[in-house]
Amino acid sequence: MKINEYQKLAMKSLNPALKQEEVLLNGVMGLCGESGEVIDILKKHLSQGHELNKEKMAEELGDVAWYLAETAYALGYDLEEILQGNIDKLQKRYPEGFSIEDSIHRKDG
Repeated sequence: MKINEYQKLAMKSLNPALKQEEVLLNGVMGLCGESGEVIDILKKHLSQGHELNKEKMAEELGDVAWYLAETAYALGYDLEEILQGNIDKLQKRYPEGFSIEDSIHRKDG
């Protein structure tokens, strides 16, 4: 599946009653909430003796992807644009690949 196809299919489950601003708010809040669920799985593994539940973590990452798609949609971007912009930024920041030196002396903060 192509990433923009995913976004299009995922947005079929978007609440059509939401206004543009509400879609953005829901997307950002959803990203925070689902990311919290991902870290909670890792916390339980590292701090509470649970087995690492990779299947549940993968499920929650899917939810993160849904909210990423929604947030991008609310801003008028498709996911391919978002992901390409991130790669462009990383290539500029680390033209030869990651290095500690480049990380410490980043020009973009």
